[in-house]
Amino acid sequence: MPILPFLLYVFVMTFTPGPNNIMSMSNANRYGFKKTLRFIFGVSFGFLVILLLSSYFNLLLYSIIPKVKLVMGILGSLYMVWLAYRIMMSSSGKKGADNERLNSFLSGFGLQFINFKGILYAITAFSSFVIPYYRSNGILILISAFMAIVFFSASLCWAGFGSLFQRFLSKYEKPFHIIMGLSLLFSAVSIYTEI
Repeated sequence: MPILPFLLYVFVMTFTPGPNNIMSMSNANRYGFKKTLRFIFGVSFGFLVILLLSSYFNLLLYSIIPKVKLVMGILGSLYMVWLAYRIMMSSSGKKGADNERLNSFLSGFGLQFINFKGILYAITAFSSFVIPYYRSNGILILISAFMAIVFFSASLCWAGFGSLFQRFLSKYEKPFHIIMGLSLLFSAVSIYTEI
């Protein structure tokens, strides 16, 4: 497995703005860090479920259709290029409605099943970086757990430094998005060069 491109992909996809990170930051600003932990645990557990489902979905596709590897690699790379473009062109996210029900474990858990970025992130990570190299249950669970821990850390960072990130992103938003986008492009290209 190309470790550096995989780690870059995981870092960029988990630490860049998305529904989970924006909601974590927004909830922490509204309700405080401690009260936001229940939301963060919800999104993290929900994301672990999405990761496990994605890993076995990809494994099933590979076993049923062996030639799907090339197609999934190409689709995964194209998706990463599109995401890199979207990240480089994006602007700061908007805060959600001021409703404490959105700051709950169930709200965070449920968000994962409608979070298009998270679902495609999981499918792309497994189809491009994991399944071509590893197929054992233990490895799939271990990599899912690793990615969920990184995801949990990202949500904690966004919540813990919510006001700091808001100031930073408003001041250095464009360079930050360009660096994240270029890192993602590197990951997309590296699928085929296996650096």
